Amino acid sequence: MTLSIAHLGSSGTYAEQAALLYVNWLTKIRGIEAILCPYPSIAQTLRAVAQAEVHLAVVPVENSIEGSVTVTMDTLWQLDSLQIQLALVMPIVHTLISCAHNIESIKTVYSHPQALAQCQKWLERFLPTVQLIPTNSTTESLQKLEQDMTAAVISSQRAAQLYNLPILESGINDYPENCTRFLVVSQGDMPVAYQPSHAKASHTSLAFSVPANVPGALVKPLQIFAQLGINLSRIESRPTKRSLGEYLFFIDAEADASEVQMQSALQELTTYTEILKIFGSYSILPINILGEEVSG
Repeated sequence: MTLSIAHLGSSGTYAEQAALLYVNWLTKIRGIEAILCPYPSIAQTLRAVAQAEVHLAVVPVENSIEGSVTVTMDTLWQLDSLQIQLALVMPIVHTLISCAHNIESIKTVYSHPQALAQCQKWLERFLPTVQLIPTNSTTESLQKLEQDMTAAVISSQRAAQLYNLPILESGINDYPENCTRFLVVSQGDMPVAYQPSHAKASHTSLAFSVPANVPGALVKPLQIFAQLGINLSRIESRPTKRSLGEYLFFIDAEADASEVQMQSALQELTTYTEILKIFGSYSILPINILGEEVSG
């Protein structure tokens, strides 16, 4: 069977790059054949898994500069059948791609909102008057550049090479230690063969809603983890989209859902939450670990 893996955008996106590294590992270490399937948005990428159009999806969920990718969180909440199987952490280095003769000629910069935000200080310093236009991916507007000598796109060095376009500036992200966490998502449990042999689940992601306008409604669920000695590496709220002031809470706990303490926490959570969704337990791997397995 050939595995199909969805990702955001056309060739050259960071999501495609993360997916390619994962596919390379699957092929060389596990002997599993896989193909990549591009989708125009993160939501469509995840829905493709939920609707069984593909087997897996690789989607960004968190950036070290700009924080969470909210569309990923919202879509995971909306689609009940999805499970996180693995997380990959990849360094992100942004480049300014343009056919302009020099940086002073640029009037418009296109890119994904996350990329624009990750380069905000650089843009304010060197291109303070340009128009910033958000796009669905970092590669969506690359084909415009040859027709518009005043336009630029923030994307990857690999994208510039793939589209044979000139790079005006490299490493324009505001902080050098810029990295993004990507999730490998499936419908239901994923076979062990799709995961690195030494991977052990270190995190569990979940989300819940609490009764509205009840004092201490969030404190009680959080106290459960504190009392059981489970560290929370991320706590974030998202609007329920039902009423102003109503929120969902997304949590990453540093524990495997199969551990006794985590099972106790999840059981007790049902007492204090309206809706509780567990997105899965998984390991978080730097991309270089997959590379080491391949080369080793």
